[in-house]
Amino acid sequence: MVRDPGRPLRADAQRNREKILSAAVRVFAEEGLDAHLERIAKEAGVGTGTLYRNFPTRELLIEAAYRNELARLCDAAPELLAALPPREALRAWLARFMDYANAKLGMADALRGVVASGVNPYAQSHEMIQDALARLMDAAVTAGVIRSDIGATDMFAALTGIALASGKPEQREQADRLLDLTLDGLSAGSGAQ
Repeated sequence: MVRDPGRPLRADAQRNREKILSAAVRVFAEEGLDAHLERIAKEAGVGTGTLYRNFPTRELLIEAAYRNELARLCDAAPELLAALPPREALRAWLARFMDYANAKLGMADALRGVVASGVNPYAQSHEMIQDALARLMDAAVTAGVIRSDIGATDMFAALTGIALASGKPEQREQADRLLDLTLDGLSAGSGAQ
């Protein structure tokens, strides 16, 4: 029996779904499109029936895992702004962006398989990321801690470059240095206002 997507999940079912999605990101990153769904269920600590009730096809699971990573990234912006000063919130979000990029790059083969099946898991992802980034940058501009002449589109391009050049887990220290360098370049007083 496939889950009715219109019906809200019980708390335990939601936890199982989250565990499945997290395990799927890890396993697809390691094994690509050929990853065994049974391994994902085992790593998530659920039965295969639970996995298939939530995600009846491999493509639906891959798409949901990617979209979950995207939502976690974008939902973090208001949470970080509520908990941290704007510059620190922006820096923390930049680190989360690298986590998201790492997951996306790791799942590249699996995601290509989804695209080949006619589904676009990336629909609206650029807009969602840029909206979250703009929110963080606007707060930092308002606080006077970053320049006002650099927009979210430019910053997203810089982040994409860092992710492509240093997006592997073993390159994280380099990515963090590049993120700090980029954020230093955004500091108020470092360029045109």
